Amino acid sequence: MVLSRILFMRRKGIKALKFGETDKKDFLIPPFGLLYFYLILANAFNLPKLGFALFHNEMIRWVGAGLCILGLFLFLSALISFGMSLRVGIDKDHPGPLVTSGAFAISRNPLYIAFGLVLIGIFFIFPNSILFLYLIAGLWLLNRQVLREEDSLKKIYGEEYRSYCKKVRRYL
Repeated sequence: MVLSRILFMRRKGIKALKFGETDKKDFLIPPFGLLYFYLILANAFNLPKLGFALFHNEMIRWVGAGLCILGLFLFLSALISFGMSLRVGIDKDHPGPLVTSGAFAISRNPLYIAFGLVLIGIFFIFPNSILFLYLIAGLWLLNRQVLREEDSLKKIYGEEYRSYCKKVRRYL
């Protein structure tokens, strides 16, 4: 969903991919993401696995599936709400207008909530020790990125963003 939006925006002359421009350590994330996808595929298709199962509960797996679906719908809703302001990374030079409507009227960070729901959901579906570590690290990284972006948004949008922060919660 994000890649198609980035390509669409590129055709409109907007450089939406700013990943790693603010903090070069961000480039450490993709290799861990690839391993994460392997872990999911290994569990789904009975490939060689890393780690060990923490529990087996069919009801929790269904809850996990529901969280993943909810996360994907929230993610799509947030992408639609973002419009042409979407950026992957922090864009200090050409930010779009501050988005405060749609999914952003409920939470200042609906994309990150969606990511968190999917991370939790995947762990519930495949309760593996390594995926549990990924869940903890992922939630920490999401919070770290939110805090970095909030600092940047305060500088870019000033009082408009501070006023928005008073009306809408960081998460839920």
